[in-house]
Amino acid sequence: MPELIIPIVKKYSDEAGLNLSDKQLMQLDKYAEMLVKTNEVMNLTNITDDEGIAVRHFIDSLTLVPYIKAEQARVGRDDISIIDVGTGAGFPGVVLKIAIPEIKLTLLDSLRKRLNFLEEVSGELELTNVRTVHGRAEDAGNDSSLRAKYDISCARAVANLPVLCEYCLPFVKKDGAFLAMKGNVEEEEAASKKAIAVLGGRKESVDKFLLPGTDMNRSIVTVRKIHPTPAGYPRQAGKPSKNPL
Repeated sequence: MPELIIPIVKKYSDEAGLNLSDKQLMQLDKYAEMLVKTNEVMNLTNITDDEGIAVRHFIDSLTLVPYIKAEQARVGRDDISIIDVGTGAGFPGVVLKIAIPEIKLTLLDSLRKRLNFLEEVSGELELTNVRTVHGRAEDAGNDSSLRAKYDISCARAVANLPVLCEYCLPFVKKDGAFLAMKGNVEEEEAASKKAIAVLGGRKESVDKFLLPGTDMNRSIVTVRKIHPTPAGYPRQAGKPSKNPL
């Protein structure tokens, strides 16, 4: 049973001005408990200690909250739509949903059993407006029900930035944003210029910082969608990673 999750997350969230409620902290605690229990029979994460879950999963995901809130303010709506591409065990998507309940969340992953777990989590935590989609990003990005339907797409360290752009930008509406959560990003940042331009984006900002409570480098790259992604992108499954733009 997680015991340290709440005080660690509360300390960071208070310092960051996120003002998580007792209910939200308890939801994160329950999420951690379910993660650890399910991880005994299914490989969801290599990080299973309280501090690791609190810092490297929850706090790391929460660093995206100010970007989501800024986008809510920019468009003048709280119920913005977000797709978490390659969500895995639900990071950052489920944590964002707990922290900002008004968002409409889609969790995309290629493994059905991970989505089954996330559906259990959503039910247990009484999260509403959460949809799971089973599939690869390359296929989902060409699905007319998903393509260009989201205010924000986000992903956490799923692939190198040029590849990640091809996975994520097709989901974003014109004038929406792709938020990439990365570690050290200098080389990838330079290599992604062509991909961003081809896929209809414009790099808006790159914010670099240390993950709170650690010496781990983190970067959040914001790419604004300024043109529709051309037909033919994303390319068929496997192509973006084997032959990045």
